Amino acid sequence: MPDKKTIILDTNVILLNPRAIYDFNGNDVVIPISVIEELDKFKRNMDQLGRSAREFSRMLDQIRSQGNIHEGVVLFPEDNDAKISVLMASDEAMRLLPKALRGDAADNIILSMALQLKQESKNVVFVSRDTNLRIKGDACGVPSIDYESDKIDIRELYMGSHDMFTSSDVIQAMHSQGKIKASDILPKDQTFYDNQFFLLQNEANPSNSALGRYFKNTDEIRKVFDDYPEQGIWGIHPRNKEQRYAFDLLLDDNIKLVSLVGIAGTGKTLLAIAAGLKKVADEGKYKKLLVSRPVFPMGKDIGYLPGDIKDKLQPWMTPIYDNVDFLIGAPEMDYERKSYQELFSQGIMEIEALTYIRGRSLPYQYFIVDEAQNLTPHEIKTIITRAGNGTKIVFTGDPYQIDNPYVDSSSNGLSNIVERFKGQHIAGHVTMIKGERSELAELAANIL
Repeated sequence: MPDKKTIILDTNVILLNPRAIYDFNGNDVVIPISVIEELDKFKRNMDQLGRSAREFSRMLDQIRSQGNIHEGVVLFPEDNDAKISVLMASDEAMRLLPKALRGDAADNIILSMALQLKQESKNVVFVSRDTNLRIKGDACGVPSIDYESDKIDIRELYMGSHDMFTSSDVIQAMHSQGKIKASDILPKDQTFYDNQFFLLQNEANPSNSALGRYFKNTDEIRKVFDDYPEQGIWGIHPRNKEQRYAFDLLLDDNIKLVSLVGIAGTGKTLLAIAAGLKKVADEGKYKKLLVSRPVFPMGKDIGYLPGDIKDKLQPWMTPIYDNVDFLIGAPEMDYERKSYQELFSQGIMEIEALTYIRGRSLPYQYFIVDEAQNLTPHEIKTIITRAGNGTKIVFTGDPYQIDNPYVDSSSNGLSNIVERFKGQHIAGHVTMIKGERSELAELAANIL
């Protein structure tokens, strides 16, 4: 931004990223007093929103000690003396709003301040994650934009796989030798990533094909795992190439982070649990299988429900229990759920409450986080940094099916790690496309 601007931040930006004030180098940042009032309502919460509110308040208090926060405190002396200030909208400022918007609503007060600063010949830009408020801002003549710091272009989200045509000799070599030299067949003008999957098809006969995974350090494409026992992986046989890709990552102990993205019914959670049970119960590679889902919103005090932690989590974890029952083959009429309870009593499987994960260390665990699209990038970071030696973490979810009002398909934590971890030799990603739950479920997911 060549011209110095005055950035006005909305409350939701700070709740998403309490350090957002440092993302506008060279520009003045204004925090309306009504934003401070709104943050005060969150600061006692024990969830991520409360932590963000408290962190910002402490940070602003430290900045305040360096000068007059009303007149502005310099944040970056090397960058055009950009300042941060906390200001109050005057009574005259409220009269600048259209009559329909006048009132003491926090959103309208923020807009009135923007109009006041604009009237003072400031180059004002209002930053908010609230779509309707941005529309109102533009309607009032205030340039309004979304907070883009953690945004991912969901249309360009890394798929984790690539289809290409090649010769019959390459296909034959893949099947007979189990690997081929990647640089011999990969186009030089394209970028490929570690652990990216390939569908290699015979140019003359597309039905003649092979599936492989790219290993950049050895310049190889190795054949995808297909040595399944007769009974499958806890009774599961992959039904399409994406499920084969997923099992290849889930069963590889060298891969420490796996992300599985796809619509409902593609088998993300089922495959992850099946692979986890094989690694924990059958092979003993990990001490325990931990499974969790965000109790939305993440950090919501589960004390609002009666009983101990297990009882409180029961309603949230029912989809997990259903998947385990399906794997073990428990009859549908078994309401006592003896199947998964036996896994719990033997210490093979455990439900983890994300509410209390902060500060923990989890070594040698197979950790599955379902519905990860409802987590913020900061929450995902908190979870990953709990991983101790030998731990594998699997995130599953659908970025288009989000309940958290503070994130969307482009800014959620799941989309963020897909892009940030692509190309890392200990991480892999698969986008699941074809629904396998039932014909009806797939049809609904695609047309509704």
